Amino acid sequence: MRPSSPSPGPWPRLPSFLGAETQRLDLVIALSGLSLGLLMWAIGLNTTTFRLLDGAWVLVPMVVMAAMETQRRTRPSLALAVGTVAVIADQFTRGSLITVVMFTDVVYAAVLYGSPTAARRIPVRCVLISVAVTLGFLAWFRTPEAILIGVATALVCVAPSTTGVLVRNHREMASAERLRAEQTALLAEIDRTQAVTAERARMARELHDMVANHLSAIAIHSTAALSLDDPRTTRTALGVIRENSVAGLAEMRRLIGLLRDSSDDREPSAAPTLDGLEALVATARTNGLEVSLVDDRPTDGLRLPAPVELAAYRIVQESLTNALKHAAPGAVTVELHQGGRPPELTVTVTSPHGDRDGPRAPGSGAGLVGMRERATLLHGAFEAGPEPLPDAPGGRPMWRVHASLPIEAVGTSDQGGTTP
Repeated sequence: MRPSSPSPGPWPRLPSFLGAETQRLDLVIALSGLSLGLLMWAIGLNTTTFRLLDGAWVLVPMVVMAAMETQRRTRPSLALAVGTVAVIADQFTRGSLITVVMFTDVVYAAVLYGSPTAARRIPVRCVLISVAVTLGFLAWFRTPEAILIGVATALVCVAPSTTGVLVRNHREMASAERLRAEQTALLAEIDRTQAVTAERARMARELHDMVANHLSAIAIHSTAALSLDDPRTTRTALGVIRENSVAGLAEMRRLIGLLRDSSDDREPSAAPTLDGLEALVATARTNGLEVSLVDDRPTDGLRLPAPVELAAYRIVQESLTNALKHAAPGAVTVELHQGGRPPELTVTVTSPHGDRDGPRAPGSGAGLVGMRERATLLHGAFEAGPEPLPDAPGGRPMWRVHASLPIEAVGTSDQGGTTP
C-alpha cells in the first residue's frame, strides 16, 4: 500500500534543500539575537531601572523569544503567539531591547510566511491593540505623554506587520507574473505546433492530389495503349506513362515524412503553381498593395518539381498576406531567381517594415512558422526579419522574407520521356 501524501498545512512547504538553508539561517538569527541580548544584560544595559521581577528574570523572555526565532518560517503562528506572551512578560522585568527587536521580526515573519488568513488579520489586530493601548494609558495616566506608549506599541507591531504585507504582496505578484509568463510560453508553443501540423496537412493533401493526377494519367494512357493496335500511339502513350511515373515517384519521395492530422476536411484542393503568381500579384494589387514581380528564371523548357513550386507559391502568398496586414505604406517587391550549384530556387519578398505597438494577438506568427516548415521539409533555408536597406525610401527598414529551395531540374525530351 502506497503511503498517502501529507495534507498541506497552513504554512507554505519549502523544498528540502531550501528548508535546510532557511532553518540554518533562522538558527543563526536566533543565536545572534541571544548572544547580543546576553552581552547587553552582562554590561547592565536594560530598558528600565526597576520592575516587578528584577535580576536575571529578564533572560527568561529573551531565551523564549530566541527559541521562537527558530520557528519563524516553519510555525509562524505558534512563534507569534508565544512571542507575544514573552514580550508582555518582558515588561515585568528590567526589559531588554533585543527581546523587543526579535519580537518585531517574529511579527514580520508571521505575516510573510503565515497563512493568507493570518496575513490579513495580524495587521488589523496590531492596529486595534495599538489604539487600545493608547486609549488605556491615556485614561490611566491622564497625561499627553501616554500617547508615546501607543506610538511605541505601533512601532513594535504595526510597522513590521505592514512591512510583511507589502513584501508578501510583492512576492505574490511576482509569482503570478512568472505563472502568466509560463502560460503564455505554453500557449505560444501550442500555437506553433498547431501551425506546423496544419501546414503539413495542407501540403500532404496538395501533394496527394498531384500524385493522384499522375496515376490517373498513367491509367488512361495505359488503357489507350492496350486498346489501340497502333505502334505510334502505343509509343506516345508509353512516353507519357514514363513521364508521369518518374514525376509521381519524385513527388511521392517528398511526400514521405509529412504528417497528416485527423482533420475531416479531405476534399481535394487545386494545387497552385508559379504560373499563377501573376494572378496572385494582381489580387494583391486589387487589395491595395503596390506590388511588383521580378521573375528572372530561365525559360529553357526545364520545369520545377511540383513540391518546390507549391512551397514557393505558398511563401509568396503568405508574405503578401502579411504585408497587407502589417506592412507600412510603400512598394512590395517579389523576386524569384533560379540557379546556383547545386541548383536552387530563391524567393525574396520585401515590404516596408511597420512597427506595431501593443500586445500581439494570440496565434500571431503562425504564417512565418508555416513558411519555415515548408522550406525545412524541402531541405531548404528560410529567414525573415527587418533589415536596413540603403535604397529604402526615407531610410526606413524593410521587412525581408527570403527562402532558398533546392531543386532537381527535370526536362522533357523530344520523344515525350524525361531526362534528369
